[in-house]
Amino acid sequence: MMGIVNATPDSFSDGGRFLDPRAAVELGRRLAAEGAGLLDVGGESSRPGAEPVAAGEELRRALPVVEGLVAAGERVSIDTTKADVAAAALRAGAELVNDVSALRAEPEVAGIVADAGAGCCLVHMRGEPKTMQRDPRYDDVVSEVRAFLEERLAFAVAEGIAEERVWLDPGIGFGKRLEHNLELLRRLDEIVAIGRPVVIGTSRKTFLGTLAGGREAGERLPGTIATNVLALERGATIFRVHDVAPVVDALAVAAATVRP
Repeated sequence: MMGIVNATPDSFSDGGRFLDPRAAVELGRRLAAEGAGLLDVGGESSRPGAEPVAAGEELRRALPVVEGLVAAGERVSIDTTKADVAAAALRAGAELVNDVSALRAEPEVAGIVADAGAGCCLVHMRGEPKTMQRDPRYDDVVSEVRAFLEERLAFAVAEGIAEERVWLDPGIGFGKRLEHNLELLRRLDEIVAIGRPVVIGTSRKTFLGTLAGGREAGERLPGTIATNVLALERGATIFRVHDVAPVVDALAVAAATVRP
């Protein structure tokens, strides 16, 4: 379970609530107590339409949170596409880089991860956050996402990252329409078949609100739970969420029936 810790002013569901590093550390410790085995700290929003943030500002937001959580004994990942941010967070004790560009924005991140012996999560995204939802199109979204992730996995390994330290994320909501998100969830087993742990990140996302008749971000927990249970049944093993405790409970119940 990855607990989301957004130290940003503009994340889509909790922007500005945890800009104070002390508040973000407190949030992370609460999520860990609720069952998050890894806390994913981000200092730059990747919501649709988000403006890019300079590395210095991203570091100012995220690094004190990483340091505070590591000092508290928590396991931490850093949600970034930037080499300077990844390097600083890994030096501070983060153990994984969650890169929504899949090592394309700044390819040198791969070498930094490899040198640190750290892990990485490669996310499929069409375009960049600012533009990714401008008319995304696919012939076969699952086949295209799978091919992309296979190629990025090969790149990461060629750059020296141990294959067993790579996770894959099909990027629900990252340059995808409603129908693309649903097709990825229906056929998630095809992404799982690549052979690396699959991360699912549906928490509070817009398509859940659309399916439920226009629910706002804070009202999308039922949809989040439903999609995570479906993803578990189809082979996902890592779940990135805002609301850890209820999702942990739901997955525990589901696992009792869908796992041998």
